[in-house]
Amino acid sequence: MLEKLPEVIGQALQGVRAGLDNIVFNTLGMREGMASIALTSVAFADHAPLPRRYTADGEGVSPPLQWTGLPAGAASLLLIVEDADSPTPNPLVHAIVVNLAADSGALAEAAIPSQGNEGAGLHVGRNSTLQAAWLPPDPPPGHGVHRYAFQLFALGSVPELSDTPGRDEIVDALHGHAIASGLLIGTHERSDGSIKIQEGVTPGGPMAAG
Repeated sequence: MLEKLPEVIGQALQGVRAGLDNIVFNTLGMREGMASIALTSVAFADHAPLPRRYTADGEGVSPPLQWTGLPAGAASLLLIVEDADSPTPNPLVHAIVVNLAADSGALAEAAIPSQGNEGAGLHVGRNSTLQAAWLPPDPPPGHGVHRYAFQLFALGSVPELSDTPGRDEIVDALHGHAIASGLLIGTHERSDGSIKIQEGVTPGGPMAAG
């Protein structure tokens, strides 16, 4: 993955973005007629900034999520979080959680494992750094606002998945099983002034540009 970049490079890459059209929610080709899930968080509003705590500039734990409006036929839930504005061909995957109980109703803060945090024992897939964990938002300085798409899908059955499924595997599962979907977007931006170097160490440590 990309390391932390100087602001001038982030600015040069401002036009290079994966695009919101390319997140899983918008590429399934199944949205028309699919039931809608109301996905929210007590920590941030839709299209509002993510609190620092949930990014690489803070503790880097996953945020709390809540949802309502699941269809009666939901057997399991699947969550994928992607950065629609990563300077990569496809959105950067920050988390995958599969086989969530249909009656769970919420994910608590820090439920997804992250550095120094074991999480809540969920079935977690691989992010874009190939780790079964929450990848805290860590966009390049000067690249502008990044949109982090929290996408929740209800499935009509419980699919058979590998121990740590990646994006391609869960997309295949969604094509055969998804019956409802919900989307919540949180934002994060890092300007050059937000990076404070102290004794050669920057907040958040090594980063994937997203």
